Amino acid sequence: MARGAPHSIPLPDAFTVGIISSILLGLAVPCRGAAAALFEWLTQAAIVLLFFLYGVKLSRRSVVEGILNWRLQSVVLLSTFLLFPVVVWLGRGVLEAMVGASLFSGLLYVACLPSTVQSSIAFTSIAGGNVPAAVCSASVSSLFGVVLTPLLVGMLFSIDHAQGARVGVDAVLTISYQILLPFALGQAVQCFLKPWADRHRALISLNDRLTIWLVVYTSFSSATAQGYWRQLSWVQLAGLIGASLLLLAAIQLIIWGLCRLLRFGRADSITILFCGSKKSLAVGAPMMLAIFGELDNNLLLPLMVFHQVQLMVCSHLAGRWQRAGEVDNQRE
Repeated sequence: MARGAPHSIPLPDAFTVGIISSILLGLAVPCRGAAAALFEWLTQAAIVLLFFLYGVKLSRRSVVEGILNWRLQSVVLLSTFLLFPVVVWLGRGVLEAMVGASLFSGLLYVACLPSTVQSSIAFTSIAGGNVPAAVCSASVSSLFGVVLTPLLVGMLFSIDHAQGARVGVDAVLTISYQILLPFALGQAVQCFLKPWADRHRALISLNDRLTIWLVVYTSFSSATAQGYWRQLSWVQLAGLIGASLLLLAAIQLIIWGLCRLLRFGRADSITILFCGSKKSLAVGAPMMLAIFGELDNNLLLPLMVFHQVQLMVCSHLAGRWQRAGEVDNQRE
């Protein structure tokens, strides 16, 4: 009997490798003085370019179609911007016991963020969900997040008496010129640049990744220079991973129950689950700088951990639904 081919160990994707490399560089080669100031300026410039290109590539038609599919979109938006904050707030006693007060503020910040775009669409496609609805949901979520995330942060952090949340006039102005204005300019020139953007999707995707890698390196570099990591224990990190798994499981179970209750079909339920239970690192990291005026590692670390946890869990679920769909097709 011939031996089967050995099982290959799946390698991490390029985005994850880039994040890990940025973390290691920030730990090993932190920038100080003039170099730190230069990287801070580069980070802010990269964020402006990120949201400008996002305005260029986000189709107005997808936004309109997404809004018209009000039933599905309403559940996704309510899951993203209402269910998440409520679950985190109600689960505060358990979550804060697992991660500590400082990192719990990071979970609060995660709860305020919009959904991801690329990975939500990719997982929906793999699992056999409603892909056009996923495109609309993720796009609309990101668009609403530009306005709703600062409002939620201001409300939750003021109730929680957290330090550093500055959603006053200064923060609104910062968000306007760093996020809203570039996005609006991108939409304004979309008719001229959209064909170029469609032809160079790989380049724009690379810019998205480079921006996040730069944000991660700048943050970890600053934390290393300030001695932040000496204050963080392995117990806290393990607790953060466990808290992220617990939070994601609770959100997904509630969303799936709502889909059953509201009698959504299988394809729409898959779309709602992936778009409503995921949070965007690509939007969350730049927006942190605009809202708080700095890259706070107590906020960034929970976001990065939750991001990786959601990718692993959703990848597993997408694979299971894909195999289940293949079995159903064979039976027909």
